[in-house]
Amino acid sequence: MAVDPRHLLAGVLTVTMFVMLGHMIKRDHFDSVQPPVHETKRASENGLVSVTKGGDGPWKEDGLTLKPCWDKPALEEAGEVHGYVTFSLTNGPEYHVSQIADAVVVARHLRATLVLPDIRGSKPGDKRNFEDIYDVKKFITSLDGVVKVVKSQPSNVSSRNLAVVRVPNRVTENHIAEYVEPIFRTKGNLRLVTYFPSVNMKKTGEKTKTDSTACLAMFGTLEPQTEVLEVVNSMIDRLRTLSRKSNGQFVAVDLRVDILEKKSCHKYGGALGSKSCYNPQEVALFLRKIGFNKDTTVYVTQSKWDSSLGALKDFFPKTYTKEAIMPMDKKDKFLNSGASEFEKVIDFYISSESDVFVPAISGLFYANVAGKRIASGRNQILVPANIPGSSATSADFISHYVSRKNHFAYSCFC
Repeated sequence: MAVDPRHLLAGVLTVTMFVMLGHMIKRDHFDSVQPPVHETKRASENGLVSVTKGGDGPWKEDGLTLKPCWDKPALEEAGEVHGYVTFSLTNGPEYHVSQIADAVVVARHLRATLVLPDIRGSKPGDKRNFEDIYDVKKFITSLDGVVKVVKSQPSNVSSRNLAVVRVPNRVTENHIAEYVEPIFRTKGNLRLVTYFPSVNMKKTGEKTKTDSTACLAMFGTLEPQTEVLEVVNSMIDRLRTLSRKSNGQFVAVDLRVDILEKKSCHKYGGALGSKSCYNPQEVALFLRKIGFNKDTTVYVTQSKWDSSLGALKDFFPKTYTKEAIMPMDKKDKFLNSGASEFEKVIDFYISSESDVFVPAISGLFYANVAGKRIASGRNQILVPANIPGSSATSADFISHYVSRKNHFAYSCFC
């Protein structure tokens, strides 16, 4: 019986279709759950999203997490003075870590008791308790044996009678001995105000007696309170979920429109052609030229969407602000209340945890985020630049804090 060639061809095509379908089902079901070759299993705090490192493009492996290499200074009881040092935290977490360090160094030198600070925002009357943002138990416990801390100013100490003393950031023992101690001995109590003659965090040439105290205070005392930490972690998880095409990795860019409009942002720095601020379009061109593709997820510290960010979103459609990724039930308290301190703290910790950090604005936020990242081995800190030509390598734009190891953090961690 003759076989119709058309029937034979139809049979072959049918078998081929079933074989192809089988491969597709196998690939979709199994390959999707297979871990990538370069998986490091570095997960977020609650373990929802794991991060794959070493993929295509400019993403790099994190370095080793450094360990504290300072000795916890012990408090000498002899000659103890029963005075108090009070102070406030102002201007955001990038200032808080420095203000804490100076206050602890001063109080320890004077053998005075440190009063837990309040937190003051940029607007009049914007005042919060320390525990609204930070973990009080962590703060007090970390300083146990280093300096005495009380939660509130004693009733017998009048705020009106406190001597107000201004000290430069990263105050030295010589400065305290010459300008602060005589006032403290006379008045018995004082209120400390830190000013910032410089916004960089470069380490000094020689180690000093106060380095261990400053290191502990700067890197070992502040941690967000539980609710703030939960919001930060949920936002990081959301960013990693949105970053499936880049193995869960995302870029955090410190870019705030209100600061870009200030005069200081239109000035060039000391290096030829260097700038202190970069706008959304310049950041987009920079990221594109060093190899980030259109699927890259970008988090910007601008709180709510601004039309100027459209230039960044045109290059990177997955560009988000806080309002886009913050849990709905947290927005009234952390985003819509007008309390900028919450927003700044969230930005600070997301920028510290991101896979890549890009400081589009120079200053203390950049410097102190860099310090936290260096301690945890997250060395991908890329400083923007105007790049001629069509391409460049990300390695050429690593922050000098990392490439030269000249950040104060390298005095504290090893």
